Amino acid sequence: MLTIVIIAVIVIAAVVFFIVGRGRIRAGGGRGLKHRFGPEYDRAVADHDGDTKAAERELGERVTQHGSLTEQPLSPEARAQYRAQWADIQEQFVDSPQKAVTAADALLAGLAKDRGFPDGERFEEQFAALSVHHAAQVHGYRSMHTAARGQSGTEEMREAMIEARSLFEALVTEQPADSNSDRHHPQSPDDNGHAPRALNRRHAKGSNT
Repeated sequence: MLTIVIIAVIVIAAVVFFIVGRGRIRAGGGRGLKHRFGPEYDRAVADHDGDTKAAERELGERVTQHGSLTEQPLSPEARAQYRAQWADIQEQFVDSPQKAVTAADALLAGLAKDRGFPDGERFEEQFAALSVHHAAQVHGYRSMHTAARGQSGTEEMREAMIEARSLFEALVTEQPADSNSDRHHPQSPDDNGHAPRALNRRHAKGSNT
């Protein structure tokens, strides 16, 4: 009888371990986190000097803290205003790259806040939340934030502006209640899906390349 009880306990323990283990994987551990965060997973591992467990712990905390965040919709007027401001900033880049990048960084932070993400004054917290919901687009925002602090050359600023536009488009376009026609709105202020020539060409004045 005692042997049967022991075997039953072992079986139950094995089943519980299996279920808990599967739950952790589904919650975002290991392979799940890598799939969810993509390049941001690799960056987190690099930031932790190759310690995958530490990186996964950090990314898991991001999901726990921000995974339930619900993005708020923008009014058509606000969306149009953001697009116009972004277009103006891109045109300003040719004459004043640093000023343009600083303005774009502030605009993107404000846009993210309006969509329901943490305040941009707490960049790391806002970035962490954005990485949970827009992992494929956040790299450009990080690069632009670095450039806005005066830590990049002109060519790096140009590339940061171009890369950051993907997050801008995701935030200004994706709406919970959008109609199908609205989701097919052109994905760039120039209505052709391209950055202005000021960003598509190398800057001639003050370039460090």
